[in-house]
Amino acid sequence: MKENALIDTHAHINSEQFDQDRGKIITNALENNIGAIINMGDTIQSSQQCVELAEQYAICYAGVGVHPEEAFDMGQQDLDQLAALAQNNKVVCIGEIGLDYYWEKDRDKRGLQRRIFIQQLDLARQLALPVCIHNREAHGDTMEIIKKEGKGIRGVMHCFSGSLETALELVKLGWYIGVDGPLTFKNAAKLPEIVRQIPLERILVETDCPYMAPSPMRGKRNEPAFVRYVAEKLAEFRGVDFEEIQRQTTINAKALYTRLK
Repeated sequence: MKENALIDTHAHINSEQFDQDRGKIITNALENNIGAIINMGDTIQSSQQCVELAEQYAICYAGVGVHPEEAFDMGQQDLDQLAALAQNNKVVCIGEIGLDYYWEKDRDKRGLQRRIFIQQLDLARQLALPVCIHNREAHGDTMEIIKKEGKGIRGVMHCFSGSLETALELVKLGWYIGVDGPLTFKNAAKLPEIVRQIPLERILVETDCPYMAPSPMRGKRNEPAFVRYVAEKLAEFRGVDFEEIQRQTTINAKALYTRLK
């Protein structure tokens, strides 16, 4: 991996939206100086697909995990499957895991999300891997679980949508903040102030493709090459050169995800 290349630390190019031109998407990333793409699993099946992509393309790495929207009663066999996938040295984390109360209103199903979140945090601890957290409108429960069940685990709060106070609390815990396309939107709200206030050493850039394409690509299918627009906006808000963002966010990604080569 080139030292001066950006890393898209959260992508889903295993998505069926890329089935017709995945090779071209990889080429676009390489041509736009993207050094690595971390594809995050959201089911056991998609986690397997992410590992297969990592084996097929040098630029690709993987996270393995079950997303809260895909929550089901996970037994030991399911956790063993994730653990087996994580033996691949291109699996950099357990993710994407966490809580999503935006889509899920049922109390029991929210309880299920919390249970499998805790199970997967424990798996990450056993495997000595970091985690990638999805948190949508579940800030209180997410932070409570991280502080109680996530001791000794490092991770990133992906596509950060919380408060400055929460961001600073995560930084204090040694965690990272992931920023995506919404940073570039006119209605970015509190996010610009958050990225100004927290240490640059704790920020990762992401696309979450194929979702949330950054301006000026908004409305199009997102892809790893577009992470540059997020990095450029971050440079603007921080008042530093793009090259400094490129350098530091890559250092950050490698510091969290130590299996990145």
